[in-house]
Amino acid sequence: MNRLPIIQIIRLLFIITACRQQVFTDEIKNQQPPIFPDYAGVTVPASIAPLNFKILENSEAVYAKIEGAGEKAFLLSGRDFIQIPQKDWKELLSASAGQSITITVSVQKNGRRIRYAPFSIAVSDDPIDYGLVYRLIAPGYEVYSKMGIYQRNLSNYNQDPIIVNTLVPGSCVNCHSFRLTDPSFLNIHMRGPKGGTILKVHNQISLLNTKTPKTISNFVYPFWHPSGKFVTYSVNNIKQVFHESKGKRIEVVDLKSDVLVYDIAENQALLCDQIMSEKIFETFPSFSPDGRSLYFCASPAKEFPSGYQEVRYNLCRISFDPENKTFGKKVDTLFNASALKKSVTFPRPSPDGRYIMFTLTDYGNFSIWHEEADLYLFDLQNGNCQAIDEVNSSRAESYHSWSSNSRWFVFSSRRIDGFYTRPFIAHLDCNGRIGKPFLLPQQDPDASDAMLFSYNIPEFVNQPVEIDPNEIGALLQSEGENVEQRE
Repeated sequence: MNRLPIIQIIRLLFIITACRQQVFTDEIKNQQPPIFPDYAGVTVPASIAPLNFKILENSEAVYAKIEGAGEKAFLLSGRDFIQIPQKDWKELLSASAGQSITITVSVQKNGRRIRYAPFSIAVSDDPIDYGLVYRLIAPGYEVYSKMGIYQRNLSNYNQDPIIVNTLVPGSCVNCHSFRLTDPSFLNIHMRGPKGGTILKVHNQISLLNTKTPKTISNFVYPFWHPSGKFVTYSVNNIKQVFHESKGKRIEVVDLKSDVLVYDIAENQALLCDQIMSEKIFETFPSFSPDGRSLYFCASPAKEFPSGYQEVRYNLCRISFDPENKTFGKKVDTLFNASALKKSVTFPRPSPDGRYIMFTLTDYGNFSIWHEEADLYLFDLQNGNCQAIDEVNSSRAESYHSWSSNSRWFVFSSRRIDGFYTRPFIAHLDCNGRIGKPFLLPQQDPDASDAMLFSYNIPEFVNQPVEIDPNEIGALLQSEGENVEQRE
């Protein structure tokens, strides 16, 4: 006679008990449950970690019935939050790919059982990449507090450090970038007394001193060429100022800025007069997926501080020939934001070459502290540009990046509390329809609410980042390699 293991017997008794409890309902509410994070109606990939959530009202207990395709279902209960077993969740999502799951929530209050209207979650059969890489940083202004660059496995809750600033006390780590989500091509800046640009190409790691005689600063905002042979950077003279007016805190502005391309094999900065004009601020460059266009933001230069609110960037493009390492003679304006009294920042082309996503603000190029900042989608096929109403909120939406298949994008948002940026992920299908975004899942639903760090520059990666912090630490003790320049 076969005997069930004791853990299976306990689990079976729990499910039977929960099923019986679900039958007795004292009140049915025709509204969705008040939960955090708000996962009602979102679209998720079939490989995403369980969407644990908490109930936002006082209750004695909370119950959830989760149903998927193929008659797969299970019941859960908790004190004030629902924690979903990973094995059950993975089986449910795998069976429901291309369809949806339904969650029915009940709460017990004052001895009464209240059942809310069920809500659905769409499960896309479009795959998503392995994980996200982001910087965790306290939202301070004056000093380099504790910060680090971390990677997170999207199929579970595993988060591991890649590099932290305690490696070199008094330093700042920022501007991590990958070639089309491939972490074997990595860029990280280390700012401080022992700093420089760390460049990883496959197993070769180098430290670069990037200031040249004809550039105004070290390399700043990066973007990889699809070939992996070049990285485009801005060079910026950046000023940080504080507002006196209520509702605004901080402004980050450029006093000067240019764009260049770095040739990795030759260790040369490729300069171009058309994108290094003293009369124009150029910044936030990115390559097209075919590598033959260079996108960037450009604004007529203004005096600081009197004209900083008049600095409005347009989305521009110049051609680039990777074989001859030359630039075109003409700069084209793709989207004239200044004519609308708006400003473009963070242009990011989709890997399939169909779209450019950017953030639109009232002025300037550092949208993180602009509550009016929203995401827009520019269609390169027909030139249409529209606000992504499906994901925008009343708070700042800022940095964003694409998955390798162009079906998912992640963006930073301050919508939860107005102070901390947190990553939200949204789906874009082959017909251009965009799903409701979801907050990056956490094992403890309170973690997203209580964590006193901002998630900065979220980037997809298609596999884990492999890097040895000890090797980086030793590299930072070296002199580094000086970058040459070619005009």
